[in-house]
Amino acid sequence: MDEAKLQDTDEALPLTVLADRLERHGDHFRLHGAAGWMQGRTMYGGASSFIAYTAARHAFPDLPPLRAGQIGFIAPVGEDVEARVTMLRTGKSVSHVETTLWCEGALVHRATWLFGRSRPGNGSRPADRLDTFTPPEESEMIPASSRSPSFMHRMEVRRAGPRGGDGRIAIRRWVRLKEREGLDPYAELIAIGDTLPPGSMRAMERPGPISSINWSLTLLGDAITTRDGWWLLETASNHMADGFSSETLRMWNTDGVEVMRGLQSVAIFG
Repeated sequence: MDEAKLQDTDEALPLTVLADRLERHGDHFRLHGAAGWMQGRTMYGGASSFIAYTAARHAFPDLPPLRAGQIGFIAPVGEDVEARVTMLRTGKSVSHVETTLWCEGALVHRATWLFGRSRPGNGSRPADRLDTFTPPEESEMIPASSRSPSFMHRMEVRRAGPRGGDGRIAIRRWVRLKEREGLDPYAELIAIGDTLPPGSMRAMERPGPISSINWSLTLLGDAITTRDGWWLLETASNHMADGFSSETLRMWNTDGVEVMRGLQSVAIFG
């Protein structure tokens, strides 16, 4: 489907198109047309964080690799957003950049991104590696349904564990973007890193809405690669009570090497 047709529907635009649509206006950026990435009354958290990260890269193109991010989902993010970028501090090897997203004059998303150049090390510790896992080529496909948010049709998802889980309060899936050519590899991880629902869904007593409140993530190294675009994602509840859940988010490549780890607070309604 061409871009003109996409503009007339609620179908999600490819992320590369969203990145190209981010227009600079003086000291800020504007984006119109992200309707297909909505999830209920707010934008999917991976998409809004992708927009924020991309704005930071556009504002400061010479930044070193991303090392970490702290993201706050403050209020519902609409399909039309304004992004503002501020360099908080830049040193010899590390830069801190703040991004804020605004909708109709209200602050809806705030993130602090940490970028850092490699430097001589003082010791090392490799990232964790999974002992056993089923590769994506041998995993069961989970097709997006007519009830799925439209952006899920831009992704492929495969089951990475037994149906119903393995007894833990966790969800594990293989995920990849269908259109990823030309994407910054870090932007790709941010875009899909929040794809899965919280693991606490396995402990919910009845169906009800959920909402991510924040997301703190750390990249494990700067050589982020995988096979055929597949990444293994997991959300696992650490504690769930009083309408909130603490979740650990992990991501591995197709060699079973962990590439990103995060922590997230989730509101559980209903």
